[in-house]
Amino acid sequence: MIIDLRSDTITKPTPQMLEAMQAAPVGDDVFGEDETVNKLEEKAAKLFDKQASIFCPSGTMTNQIAIKCHTQPGDEVICDTLSHVYQYEGGGIGFNSGCSVKLITGTKGMITAAQVQESINPYADYKANSSLVCIENTTNRGGGACYNFIDIQNIKEVCLQNNLKLHLDGARLFNALVVTGEIPAQYGQVFDSISICLSKGLGAPVGSLLLGNADFIKKARRIRKVLGGGMRQAGYLAAAGIYALDNHIERLKTDHEHARIIAGALAKKSFVTHMLPVETNILVFEVGGAYTAKTLVERLGKEQVLAFDISPTQVRMVTHLDISPAMVHRLVSLIEKL
Repeated sequence: MIIDLRSDTITKPTPQMLEAMQAAPVGDDVFGEDETVNKLEEKAAKLFDKQASIFCPSGTMTNQIAIKCHTQPGDEVICDTLSHVYQYEGGGIGFNSGCSVKLITGTKGMITAAQVQESINPYADYKANSSLVCIENTTNRGGGACYNFIDIQNIKEVCLQNNLKLHLDGARLFNALVVTGEIPAQYGQVFDSISICLSKGLGAPVGSLLLGNADFIKKARRIRKVLGGGMRQAGYLAAAGIYALDNHIERLKTDHEHARIIAGALAKKSFVTHMLPVETNILVFEVGGAYTAKTLVERLGKEQVLAFDISPTQVRMVTHLDISPAMVHRLVSLIEKL
């Protein structure tokens, strides 16, 4: 029995999700004729109180499309140093949009309104134009940390005062929502654009959504095509997204509980020197003493437990719907013997 904790992207569709996919009516989405894609896009837009949305192959694409829509070449994007748009999207901000990046060292991947204010370039011919702020909720490298919504509202106020757009990389936003009790529409009212992944905690095999107003999504649709993201009979994939939104949000709480159980076992081990607070489904911890991050991952691998050494001293584990209580019990027993 392999226990794969490398990411929540490795999930397989449930039997019920597969049934929904097989039954989906489809058409050519590039022509706007796939009714299941249209249904998913309308459903997501309504959920977040946005005018429209667009279905894309990946969260990287939805983030990169948003950045391209909101900026001009020579602009500057403000984000945390640990953010996905900077760390894990292949330099796409420069490659796709011709923008530079102003990095902020936040707390657990989260930044404050004061830090954003300090990072905005004053107007000068020789300065990059600050035009966009990107924040991530939950934060991947921040151990699945969740923003306080008041802090988000304060960042929005700074953006409004300085004519900046605000984009949310909400790859794991629903993990945050089931913790905080907030609703998607609150986020739709604050952010100019939102990216949500269906293929992480929600368990769909492929796909992310980008949400915004009608003009923004019209522009996004053209950029998606330019980037090669136009899909044809994508309704089979969209049906998985619809099923995920209808059935897999509340169950995220189970993933969070599994993460806390695993964290409790790890906290007792002398080789775990520090662990970020476990708020959702991501564990990030420092390793020392008997193990390095690499050797611990190798040791776990010999027991068919897969984890990810994200730095020489840090290990990341991510729980998801394919991790059962029995797997958690087995992993805890293994940790106790290390």
